[in-house]
Amino acid sequence: MNYKIISSCSTGNATIIKDIILIDCGVTFKKLEKYYKKLKIVLLTHIHSDHFKKETIKKLAQERPTLRFACCEWLLKPLLECGVERKNIDVLQIGTKYDYKLFKIIPIKLYHDVPQCGYRVLFGDYKVIYMTDTKTVEGISAKNYDLYLVEGNYDEDEIEERIKEKQQDCKYVYEFRAKDSHLSKQQASEFLLNNMGENSEYVFMHEHVERGKDEKSIWRNMSRGL
Repeated sequence: MNYKIISSCSTGNATIIKDIILIDCGVTFKKLEKYYKKLKIVLLTHIHSDHFKKETIKKLAQERPTLRFACCEWLLKPLLECGVERKNIDVLQIGTKYDYKLFKIIPIKLYHDVPQCGYRVLFGDYKVIYMTDTKTVEGISAKNYDLYLVEGNYDEDEIEERIKEKQQDCKYVYEFRAKDSHLSKQQASEFLLNNMGENSEYVFMHEHVERGKDEKSIWRNMSRGL
């Protein structure tokens, strides 16, 4: 299965699966220029600007006036405000399977600091699960999927050390928010261990780095060519 992680970090998120599905749209249009003409659908998760970049969504809707957008109810109004026509928006219900002929989609309820969802994407027998920006995956099962795109935002031991150091230096502690709204690598690893099959593939998504450092280094090696 071809996929391309254009970006997966706090400055922007966008992943393309099999040329035709864009999940999250939190990057500049320039980063999508090589890919947008082949897209069949854009799947959106939540309102944060690193996943929902209004200028890019507006440009996509202008350049591809028949392109479909799919989201849960909390993103309908923001999409309309970006100029996406209502007839091109599919409002999805958590847990319901939607058949787009070439693929099927099932939204998953996730737990962030704003309303949020993930996605199961099914290409026949090939199964993908996409989950980022969630403090827990409790109650979610994805046995023997082929590709797991799952947040591994921070290491639990390392983040506690960073919190301690910043508190001692009287610095702003972003890590408290990360712990309350993102998935740790330990949580992600436990989920993967309980679900992956022998031939499954996984990528840790949305890894946290210290502000001011080069976030590109986090996801540079994640991509697979389209």
